[in-house]
Amino acid sequence: MDDALVRAGRALRLVLLVVLALVFLIPFYLLVRDGLSSERDITSPEWSFFPGALRWGNVRELFDDPSVPFARSLLNSALIAVATTLGTLLLASLAGYGLARIPYRHANKVFYGILGTLLVPAAVTFVPSFVLVSSLGWISTLRGLIVPTLFSAFACFVFRQYFLGFPRELEDAAQVDGLGYWRTYWLVVVPNARPVFAAVGTIVFLGAWNSFLWPLVIGQDQNAWTVQVALSSFTTSQVIRLHELFVAAVVSVLPLLLVFLCFQRWIVAGVERSGID
Repeated sequence: MDDALVRAGRALRLVLLVVLALVFLIPFYLLVRDGLSSERDITSPEWSFFPGALRWGNVRELFDDPSVPFARSLLNSALIAVATTLGTLLLASLAGYGLARIPYRHANKVFYGILGTLLVPAAVTFVPSFVLVSSLGWISTLRGLIVPTLFSAFACFVFRQYFLGFPRELEDAAQVDGLGYWRTYWLVVVPNARPVFAAVGTIVFLGAWNSFLWPLVIGQDQNAWTVQVALSSFTTSQVIRLHELFVAAVVSVLPLLLVFLCFQRWIVAGVERSGID
């Protein structure tokens, strides 16, 4: 009887998980369906699971559209997301390690000051940041899109909390071998903190890839557009191109899925170790 109840409970959980997975996949299905449809099929009052004819030419039309440099936007987003992720991981991990391990009587004050920046709304610093970037001549440049977003107080907080619980025995052994803080960080700490780097890096990458307002204001030239800015250009007061918008959304989601699939194991382990909720 107990075995039957256990099997029934497992079957019920499996059915529930399948149902929830299908529910979460509905938005992706709609993106693919509408991306391979014509404007008439998308706006038709008669619903069909898939359009009568799949328009694979929509993908070619997207990249051939002269009014929206989508391929260039994909490249810009990739460069910005990768550079922002690597820069943030380097700066935040160094700051977190220094605050957690290097003796300094004002370390806690510095840490609380960094945490205090999380309380400042982004809208408050937006205009000063724009004025600074404009005065440096970085409008419509990758520097203007990347440099102001490199440091993350949240990432610094996560790294500090993780390094506080990092085994001191490993660092002590490195110091016995004559390594200083810098070499200990690179040769001992970083290789053993890959899950946390993967978890924080994924969060930063997603934020950089999905960022819209800052790239919209800074990337005033089409050659500096990101994916999100390019997506917004398909629906304007003058023209609405729904089929291109949907197929562009599918293309823009694929890099995020690839990143998640590649780092899924490290992400889960990093969340468990760092306590990201």
